[in-house]
Formats: sequence, structure tokens, C-alpha cells
Amino acid sequence: MTPADRVPTVDAHHHLWLAEEQEQPWRIGAHPALARDFEPADLGPRLDEAGIEATVLVESADTSAENDRLARYAAGFSRVAGVVGWLPLEDPDRARAELDRADRDRWCGVRCVVGRAPLDWLGTSATVRLMRDLAAAGLAWDVVPVTDAQARAVVELAREVPQLRIVVDHLARPPLDTGDRESWASRLGTLAACENVALKVSVGMDVLTAWPRWEKADLAPYVGRAVDLFGPRRLMLASNWPVVTLRAEYGTAIRDLDGAVAGCGLSPAELSDVRGGTAGRWYALSF
Repeated sequence: MTPADRVPTVDAHHHLWLAEEQEQPWRIGAHPALARDFEPADLGPRLDEAGIEATVLVESADTSAENDRLARYAAGFSRVAGVVGWLPLEDPDRARAELDRADRDRWCGVRCVVGRAPLDWLGTSATVRLMRDLAAAGLAWDVVPVTDAQARAVVELAREVPQLRIVVDHLARPPLDTGDRESWASRLGTLAACENVALKVSVGMDVLTAWPRWEKADLAPYVGRAVDLFGPRRLMLASNWPVVTLRAEYGTAIRDLDGAVAGCGLSPAELSDVRGGTAGRWYALSF
């Protein structure tokens, strides 16, 4: 147990999976290193080495079976402080049925994989009602908007349902592979203008696939802009393990992302927010 006056360090985004049991369309032929099992016994020692005390386990397959696996992992792995489960949010009736069916004892949020598909369904009255109900149930919504149109749809929902805590994953797809920051910065600024939107300091699959190699120095300008726009109380450190292992080992990724945040001149209290406080508040975690 940690002292009551200190916030635990949190990895706000990681996955666990059994490769043969989970259909993951996003895991393509270019990702053979991910085509194996990643379980608590693999992650635990890495958390110890990095000084991570608690985690948020996030869905990686859009099926009911995934929710059942997440529940088993959370029950058996004490580091998991919260679970972001799967819901078919584009189909509110099915989503409500899954809410009734799933073991949600550890749920702190929901997500579905959206890729680059249009998010027009976010504007339907049925989806808005569902999101209001999720907010009332204390659940956050995770999403990875990688296009300007997706970001606009997220912003419209954020304004329509201001009580919903929205978590944008993976720095909203920074162009680490191309260096073209203008459209990304504009997209990030639009998202940051909504006070109910937080951001994960992590790197997603799309970038990791296109980025030739992990370069610590490349992270600094993107993380710096995120700190400027969101502030530490709406930023959370996250690994995206094991996906991040396409370019970096767990300890390297956490150390470099944390270092990029620390290089922004934040106070100890502000760094504590990014390292755990924001995740604790946004997901209403119990440590």
C-alpha cells in the first residue's frame, strides 16, 4: 500500500491478450511480433522495473468474449485498478444489452476500435442518450481520433454531453512519421478546448507502424504541445503495451514519454497528475 497522501503511478493504457483467442483486425501481417500471448506474468516484472503501481487495462478486440477475458484478467492481476471494456457504441441497443450482460465490476470506461472510419453515428439521438447514461454510470469513453473529421465528431459529442469524461488515446495520432505538425496541432487544440476531454501521453499502432524507429528526441515537441494545450490535470501517462513493443521495450517507452513530460518544466505536483492523478480522477479509480 502507498501512503494516503501520495498518488500511485499509473500506466493508463495497456492490453493483455491470447493471440489465438482474440480476432484483432488491426494486427496485420506487418506485426508478427504481436502475434503471441501477452499476459500478466509478462507485464508484471516490467511494471516493477518501471515503478508503475497500478494500471488501466483496455480492450483490444470488439467482442463480448473480450469483456469476459478482461474480467478474468482484472480479477487475477492486482495491478489492474480499472478496465476499459468494449461496447458496440455505434449500435446503442446492442451496447445496452452488453452493458447488462458483461461483468462490469472493474469497469472505469468503454471503448470500441474506430480506425479511420467516419464517426457520424456519434450524432444520432440514440447514441447521445447512451453516452449520457454512460456518464451517469460514472464511465469514461476512450477514443482515438486520427482524422480531422473524427476529431470534429468527438468535439460535437463533448459539447452535447459535457458530463461525459472523454479520453483521447495516443496523443490523437501525432505525425511522428512525417513531421507535419500543423493539422495535428489544430486537431489537438480543438479537442483541448473541451474541458471534458483528457489526453493520453502514449503512441498508437498507426504511428508505431509508420515511424521508422523509436526516437526519444522526436517525442518532445508533441508532448510539449500537449502539455501546453491540455495542462497536467488532463494528461495521463500510458504505455500502450504490448503494441509499443513494435518500436520500444516497455521501460524505454515509459521512461522516454515520462521524460518528455518532465522536460516541460512542470512542478512535482503537476508531474504527479500526469503520472497517476489524472487517471485516478478521470477514471474514478480505487487504489
